Amino acid sequence: MDAVRFRNYFSEMNCAIFEFVAKMWEKVEKVMSGFFFSGSHVVKLDEKGRFVLPQEMRYGLVEEGKCEFVIGLGLGGCLTIYRKSLIQKIVDKFKQNQHVAKFQKFFTLFFSTLHQTEHDKIGRVMLPANLKSAVGIEKEIVVAGVMDKIELWPKEVYDRNLRALIEGASPDMSLERMTEEAFALLHESEDDTVTPEEAITSAMNPAYIKD
Repeated sequence: MDAVRFRNYFSEMNCAIFEFVAKMWEKVEKVMSGFFFSGSHVVKLDEKGRFVLPQEMRYGLVEEGKCEFVIGLGLGGCLTIYRKSLIQKIVDKFKQNQHVAKFQKFFTLFFSTLHQTEHDKIGRVMLPANLKSAVGIEKEIVVAGVMDKIELWPKEVYDRNLRALIEGASPDMSLERMTEEAFALLHESEDDTVTPEEAITSAMNPAYIKD
């Protein structure tokens, strides 16, 4: 095979490979269109502050053929991994209230600590030092899938909350009460849902804002 034919062959092979990869990711995204995050995994930080994000959760973060995402503060003492498209929805909602004085400190804290990132070839994700210290993550992390996002909890905090919930140690942490209230949401009409402003004031995590 002469040099010209070899270059043409190599070019055709590259095109075929790229086309195959593109179609593969299209199939992944179609499968994931009805996907929601669920389940939990215990992972450990390495000496460089990295942890391995479970494979099925990585698939759920893929958008337009790329697995890029944003890590930020979450609700109740955790960190949250957001899809990039979800962050854009949050930004659009928050812009409607950007000049409201009572939200300024929250907006500054939330957006100044957002960390846009991706995983490496074996699925490792780097956690910034400021976010680790903000929620007290030291070594072990519980990676919890929660509908449209992934929460990262210090293992001891997650275990304590789970134990308190199951045992009903506090009226605010009653499993029976929380389950009843959560399933009641399934019967609410659209008129009964909270407004974006109410959602902002009631939860630290803006991912709960309704579209």
